[in-house]
Amino acid sequence: MSIEKVETLVVGGGQAGLAMSEHLSNSGGSHLVLERHRIAERWHTERWDSLMANGPAWHDRFPSMEFAGVKPDEFASKAQVAEYFACYAELIKAPIRCGVDVLKVRRNSARAGFTAETTAGTVEAQNVVAATGPFQHPVIPKVLPEIDGVTQLHSNSYHNPGQLPDGAVLVVGAGSSGTQIADELRRSGKQVYLSVGPHDRPPRRYRGQDFVWWLGVLGKWDAETVEPGREHVTIAVSGAYGGRTIDFRSLAADGIVLTGMTESFQSGSVTFADDLVGNLAAGDANYLSVLDEADQYIARNGLDFPDDPQARVQAPEPSCVSDPLRQLHLAEANVTAVIWATGYSVDYHWLDVDVLDAQGKPVHHRGITAEPGIYFLGLPWQTRRGSSFIWGVWHDAKNLADHIAKQRMYRQYTPAD
Repeated sequence: MSIEKVETLVVGGGQAGLAMSEHLSNSGGSHLVLERHRIAERWHTERWDSLMANGPAWHDRFPSMEFAGVKPDEFASKAQVAEYFACYAELIKAPIRCGVDVLKVRRNSARAGFTAETTAGTVEAQNVVAATGPFQHPVIPKVLPEIDGVTQLHSNSYHNPGQLPDGAVLVVGAGSSGTQIADELRRSGKQVYLSVGPHDRPPRRYRGQDFVWWLGVLGKWDAETVEPGREHVTIAVSGAYGGRTIDFRSLAADGIVLTGMTESFQSGSVTFADDLVGNLAAGDANYLSVLDEADQYIARNGLDFPDDPQARVQAPEPSCVSDPLRQLHLAEANVTAVIWATGYSVDYHWLDVDVLDAQGKPVHHRGITAEPGIYFLGLPWQTRRGSSFIWGVWHDAKNLADHIAKQRMYRQYTPAD
């Protein structure tokens, strides 16, 4: 079988791979994008049915193309996001091949570049960009064993309330996914327990602007380093139901029982940490800090934005917060399902190059590794806070394409006689 040769091989055909493809096309040099399933596969199969994008359509997109059929301040559905990426691939004429799995990438011996073994043959490339993103392997903490009569699934396998058995549900994790799923289950008529950990809780809108606008003008999307101790703090924000601020006290008033973080399981009972009050307080402080900074920005710039006093009104403290539940006996509470909205880990088992640490995480600086020609794209905080978002990955891809172009210039230079 013949060996195909390209300058740059991009592994992954989601938002990161497509952004990389656009910039590689603009900067010259041949490239190929390989996707093991179809374009934006995770938006098709690893998201729940009612999911809406967390940012409005004017913001959460690539600069070169708007969403079709979605007004700028509306939120795209998961199907519209998947279709957006498929159309984008056509727009930029991305050289993408779907249904091709990359099995192994190794550094060539005694010569430049890398060899990739795939399910469709061998590819040699000067550069390899791992554009598979951060949401690769669902993480379920080892807290609950398999329990008869209790369905356990990760949020990436949840699709709608109809797939769950009758009975109550425990949702573990209160970031965007866990909170939206818990709310949907409550609206379907189920009793829901929501285990809440540390989180940021920005306002959906404040004084006429969406929170993505506020984080932009306040410089927060461009923050280059995460605050110590906040590396794993999730953002509780939602584009569902037209986009609303997530208020855990309001969710409790609607019937969801809030608990602290899920700690352990013994004798049929789940034990929760005594941290619910503290987690909610920290989320409230984050929320109020955004309002305060927004007010200062408006005053400093002399803007005529509408007042929004209601944004600072806090709902009454629900009983599940004033008297937190520390243990939940699953059978007695008729809990028949547990949904783990507990995030993901990366999986680069196919990358047989010395660019990963002992935990299998990329070792890089702004996506560039110490191994010349190996790059990563789509990682959280790759260059800034916004790196893992649709628009953020587009800018990071340009940085990598520029770096690849500069390296090409050096390789092609021949000293004058």
